[in-house]
Amino acid sequence: MRVASPGRVLRLSLLAWGLGDLALGRTRRGLAWLVAEALGLVLVAVTTLLLADTTWYLVPFLAGMAFIALWAVQAITAYRRASGLPAPPAHGPMEPPSRHPATGRRAAAAAWLTLPLLAWGTGFWLVAAQSATPGAVLDRFVTAWPTLHAEALDARLAADPEAVRSEARRALTRLESLCAAGRLSADCADADSALLRDLRVRLASADEPEATAVAEVVRYVRRDSRFLGIFSGTELVPVPVEEVLALELGAVEAPFGSRRWVILNAEAPE
Repeated sequence: MRVASPGRVLRLSLLAWGLGDLALGRTRRGLAWLVAEALGLVLVAVTTLLLADTTWYLVPFLAGMAFIALWAVQAITAYRRASGLPAPPAHGPMEPPSRHPATGRRAAAAAWLTLPLLAWGTGFWLVAAQSATPGAVLDRFVTAWPTLHAEALDARLAADPEAVRSEARRALTRLESLCAAGRLSADCADADSALLRDLRVRLASADEPEATAVAEVVRYVRRDSRFLGIFSGTELVPVPVEEVLALELGAVEAPFGSRRWVILNAEAPE
């Protein structure tokens, strides 16, 4: 085993798995860590691509957290091994000693590892669980709905994207008619997204593996209410006016026995 500065070993271990062990002359262990890192990256990437938007979305998330934990383990292990060796001879001006060098380096390592931890912990949820529940699917559909005049529907959102897109466009046409008749908000003609302002999309039933949802125009009426049964007040309550679209959703089979919710069918009333 070669003598190496613990600080250098720690920095190399944070750069890539096993580099710290290679610096110590532990070639076999260092190469094993490098191979483990490559396999870990592949595992996290594959599970994320296959399962991130399914009901098993926690599997890739936990795999990513385990990857970062192993990253820390191999770096700390290499650092401790280097710290237990005799100090290398000095070849230049001696650095002033610090009161707690080991504590400072371990703190620095923890600080660097918070970067991938934050990136994974926040970035993962931008794409995760998008098809894990009927509500998540409805949210994605409503977001894409105003652009369906010009854009196609995501193939993972609907079993038959073109059929769902056609019915959704018919519903938009109906909303445009209601807007022209003055039955929607005053600015409903400003943009397609404004047409949905007076629309409520709700789950009518959700009994796995099937669910139904409706999109309906609502108006808000004021009614009397009481707080704690004593104080009187008023509240706005949505009242359905007209149903413009009905959706059927289902949980279909996904990789490794997981499920992915999709829109099976859509129907715009005549």
